[in-house]
Amino acid sequence: MSAHPSLATFPEFLPEAVQQLTEPTSIHLAQQIESVAVSTPLSDRPLATTYVRQGQGQPPLLLLHGFDSSLLEFRRLVPLLADFRETWAIDLLGFGFGDRPLTTTITPDDIKQHLYRFWQQAINQPVVLVGASMGGAAAIEFALAYPEAVSRLVLLDSAGLAAGPAMGRLMFPPLDRWATAFLKNPGVRRRISLQAYADKSWVTPDAEVCASLHLAFPHWSEALIAFTKGGGYTALANRLGDLSCPTLILWGRQDKIVGTKDAAKFAALIPQAQLTWIDNCGHVPHLEQAVPVADAMQQWLAQ
Repeated sequence: MSAHPSLATFPEFLPEAVQQLTEPTSIHLAQQIESVAVSTPLSDRPLATTYVRQGQGQPPLLLLHGFDSSLLEFRRLVPLLADFRETWAIDLLGFGFGDRPLTTTITPDDIKQHLYRFWQQAINQPVVLVGASMGGAAAIEFALAYPEAVSRLVLLDSAGLAAGPAMGRLMFPPLDRWATAFLKNPGVRRRISLQAYADKSWVTPDAEVCASLHLAFPHWSEALIAFTKGGGYTALANRLGDLSCPTLILWGRQDKIVGTKDAAKFAALIPQAQLTWIDNCGHVPHLEQAVPVADAMQQWLAQ
């Protein structure tokens, strides 16, 4: 039986608002978040990097979250995947609950380098790399740069066919602070969440805590500004043909964030791609339809 939320214990480095979690999957994953110091060329000191690890079975899965998010995005999917495979989820550089380097820019290349050093230090064997939304673009970049580290690729309503964050034009003083304050507004975040789901009932108080918990972590706004100034992920269409690993594309049929046209484009441009539609689902299939997503992944991995 799960502990009552008020009795749950969490890692000390998480914001106090973690105590507001109420759903068992959220509580359990938050309790399991660990931090490891990762040495990178990006900083003169190791960067605290947060992750979870569950399950057994090779090759392992490594999950990458979307923009302005954290590994808590995978709270419903991780336990399902861990039933049949060793499963990791990590907070990308500048996001989640890890150290945020105080630099002017955080580029996709910085994120890729940090992820590679974490992979070297913690996993060091080929992984099935799973990327959701912006995490899909990060996964593609990583697979292209380090093909020896990626045995297969899974894209969940992936970004990568359009260039850069739209907020980039606002990221200069004083509008940069205004833009991040806008994104921090609970009403704005709730509207974004409502748009992400086909079934709006998934936007529960617990889901809203999960979606905003990382905002209370030090230097959230500075890192978001730095990432946006770094240009975000450029269009990857002309490089997708270089992907050498089998790729599963999972896409919500009711995605209103990036739409549905990109699903077929990814499938046409990636050499060894399989497209599977997730019904009754918006932009976040790993949250809204976690069981069908896990089942589709398990079947594909068994091929």
